[in-house]
This record gives sequence, structure tokens and C-alpha cells, in this order.
Amino acid sequence: MSTHLPLVSRRMLLGSLAGAAALASMPAIALGRLSDVRLIDRDRDTVLPLYQFRRELWVAGEPGGRYGIQLLNHSRERLLHVVSVDGVNVVTGETASFDQAGYVLEPQQRYDVNGWRKSRKEIAAFEFTRLSRSYAARTGRPDDVGVIGVAVFREREPFVLPRPPRPPFPPFDRGAPDMRSAPQLQDKSARGEPGTPLGTGHGDRERDRVGQTDFERRSDRPDEVIRIRYDSRENLIAMGIIPPERPHWRDRRPSAFPGSHRGYVPDPDR
Repeated sequence: MSTHLPLVSRRMLLGSLAGAAALASMPAIALGRLSDVRLIDRDRDTVLPLYQFRRELWVAGEPGGRYGIQLLNHSRERLLHVVSVDGVNVVTGETASFDQAGYVLEPQQRYDVNGWRKSRKEIAAFEFTRLSRSYAARTGRPDDVGVIGVAVFREREPFVLPRPPRPPFPPFDRGAPDMRSAPQLQDKSARGEPGTPLGTGHGDRERDRVGQTDFERRSDRPDEVIRIRYDSRENLIAMGIIPPERPHWRDRRPSAFPGSHRGYVPDPDR
């Protein structure tokens, strides 16, 4: 079906390439039928692990840390990805809904959504911060802080490539993107009381060039939605999502003379 959207929504941005019961540490990828999503700790160049809790995926963030949302289109056709953070569209800044602008990726392409889109050339970096300092709260929309969503849409009349063998998720690389192949644009547990919730702030400006392209959706409804919730590690432990760390005990017998040693009196320090 054809969508009737404002020009800004039809002309999608082009990103540069890029009890606590059944607790289980998941692979670091949220797998979809069409696209995969994972979160990147940009300060450590690592992938943030996911935890499954009551049919939801969770990730632990560190206050002040920068992060990115890495998308991979593993289908044979172009896909539109409408991305929201804390209930806010990361491209337009509107309260997120399905009929808004997003990033269009070519088959097998990857793109790191590293911040709030400020222009075709710049973003404001995503960074974990306390709820009151989050971009959503500062713009009067605190109710949905703590959740990341990716709504994936197929194209109405796509050009479908022959299906190649599906490669593994590309290894993480925060190097410069290849511009020549750029994509087209609380539960509580007995473990303790959670502290201040975590949100996503409006960080420093960074260069991130994009273009524009047209994309006609096959349907007004997304073909899949991938959702990841997040909070601080302290809060996830308190809610029973991550098991508490246990002290490391040395397996040794006590010694009656722990200071004894063979040898003679050493020289004093000068």
C-alpha cells in the first residue's frame, strides 16, 4: 500500500556506512527476521551484552558513557529503519511513531546510529545520563525514558538481490566509514531498591554526513519491531536482571608465620 506522508517523512535520511527466574545472558545481538541490532560502548570499542528478563532484552549502561545503535540489514532488499530512543525519533526529534523519517540501508549494509541527528552533517552523541538530564526529560517527555526501538519497513516494490549466504554479524570497527558504499539515508526484587534511572543525554556534536533518498513503504505497519530496554548496572542488579557480583575468596590455608622468608636482612631504602 502507498503511504501519504509529509515530504520530510518520505525522503528518508541516508546514513554513512557503516524470581529473577529465567535469567540468561544473551548474545550481544538482538536478532530480527530482516535486521539485527546491537549496542556499542563507543568509549571502550566493545559490544554491550544483552540480558533476557521476562521476555524483554536489557542492557546495562554506564553514566557518562557514549553509545551507538548498530544496525545490520541482512535481507536482500532495501529496508527503512525508524529508530527511537526514550520515545523520541532520533532523526526528527518528534515523539516517536511509525510514520516518521529514519535510515534506509541497502542489502547487507551496516550503519551505526551514534546520536541525535542535528543536520545532514552533524549529530549530538548519545550518552548515558540520569533521567532528569536525558534529552526526553529536558524536552518534557520523561515517560518513556529507558527504551530503544527500531521499526523496520520493507519497500513497496523492492529490487531484490539474489540471496547470498548470510554472513556473520560484521566484527565491530569504529574506524572511518566507507562513504562510497553508504546506506541511504520496573519491576523490583528482594535484592534491593533501584536507584536513579538512566536516560540518554544530548552529547557533544560530531561529524556524521548523510544524504536523502525516496522510500515507499509496503505497509503503514512495520514488518518487525526490535526493542531493547536499558538502565544502570546497579539498577539491573537491584531488579534481579543481572546477578550480583560475588566476592572472590582465595582457596588457601592460613599460615602461622606469613611473614617468614628465606634469606638475610635487606638494605634499607635510601
